[in-house]
Amino acid sequence: MSQTKRSNIVIIVADDLGFSDTGCFGGEINTPNIDRLGYNGIRFRDFQAAAACSPTRSMLMTGTSAHLSGVGCLHEFNQFIPEYENHPHHVGFLSER
Repeated sequence: MSQTKRSNIVIIVADDLGFSDTGCFGGEINTPNIDRLGYNGIRFRDFQAAAACSPTRSMLMTGTSAHLSGVGCLHEFNQFIPEYENHPHHVGFLSER
């Protein structure tokens, strides 16, 4: 009988959270489970981060970068940046790419 390995994927989605707010070697918010991982030598790598909600959601839904999915920033911001108009990385919705 073969044994299956458990996945080692951690997804943390937080809104309005600063990089110094959570634990693992200090922080304003008590995060005992993340601290325990850090103290036992676990380090996260190959991570993605987005500074806004819609690019984050696009990455979770598509498994690719926010820019490749067409939601490189909040759609509302596109109108303020002329270079984003008709740009495939900033269409404001999940593209076929």
